[in-house]
Amino acid sequence: MLASIATGWIALAPCVAAALDLQGHRGARGLAPENTLEGFAEALSIGVSTLEMDLGVTADGVVVVAHDPHLHPDLTRWPDGAWLEAPGPALHDLPLAELQRFDIGRMRPGSRYAQRFPEQQPADGAHLPTLADVVALTRRAGNDAVRFNLETKLSPLAPDLTPSPEAFAEAVVAVVEAEGIGARTTIQSFDWRSLRAVHALAPHLATACLTVEEAWEDNVRRGQAGPSPWTAGLDVDDFGGAVPALVDAAGCAVWSPYFEDLTPEALARAHDLGLEVVVWTVNRPDDMGALIEMGVDGIITDYPDRLRAVMAARSLPLPEPTPVGPRDRLDGR
Repeated sequence: MLASIATGWIALAPCVAAALDLQGHRGARGLAPENTLEGFAEALSIGVSTLEMDLGVTADGVVVVAHDPHLHPDLTRWPDGAWLEAPGPALHDLPLAELQRFDIGRMRPGSRYAQRFPEQQPADGAHLPTLADVVALTRRAGNDAVRFNLETKLSPLAPDLTPSPEAFAEAVVAVVEAEGIGARTTIQSFDWRSLRAVHALAPHLATACLTVEEAWEDNVRRGQAGPSPWTAGLDVDDFGGAVPALVDAAGCAVWSPYFEDLTPEALARAHDLGLEVVVWTVNRPDDMGALIEMGVDGIITDYPDRLRAVMAARSLPLPEPTPVGPRDRLDGR
């Protein structure tokens, strides 16, 4: 895939990154249940520079870590162990106490999720964490260097499932400021309306514009009439179809494209504009190596252990592991 592209690029201009942002996707989804304290503890114990996670907002206004606007039936069980039969209620429709009754510590056997991540180890009893819970976990790990890449999960196509972009941004920024992690935080989204709201509330916070241009998902909509509903009123065709220029106009410090969409030319354009480029979600070591050689600034992966091995083989600096259990206390008990 990327290897042939990267090889051609290297022949013209060798470029090996001196440092790389190793981001654990949803914690370490390939190894532990996604978006759980167990998963984030696994990532910290392996050693990552950034914890990547998805955010929602509960009915009582608490910022929680979850990918889908509904409880996912292949990841969620009732307290008695029975699997949800269908997508559960929207996170925004239940208070935190109700949401934390559900067990999200394993994948439904035989599901597509389970087939995709056969190495994932279950953690029965895992519950939906809050963003503040994850920050507390890093403190228990003694890790005051790890960064937070926080994705606002909302959609212009389903506005009733989440708070408005402005309310969502306000809730997330409030936690970031209360926890004192602003200097180590990037807020990312496919829905750039929420990023525009972050800029208005807290212009000092870094933002990342997520993009994907695939048949199965496209939030850029190059060549289509008018702006994409995802890009906060900006139309990529007004920028000659150049996504890095679109991202720059949106005020993002980071461009985060789906890794198979990235070309050497687009990467060079992004760097010329002063953007960092962090690709998602890369799980094959060959692709990791090709992207490093291409010169990306960071890689989001479900398997931080694999990326560490690829980085070590290239003598790149590695984040320090900070082993921690998901329920360890500061006093070690």
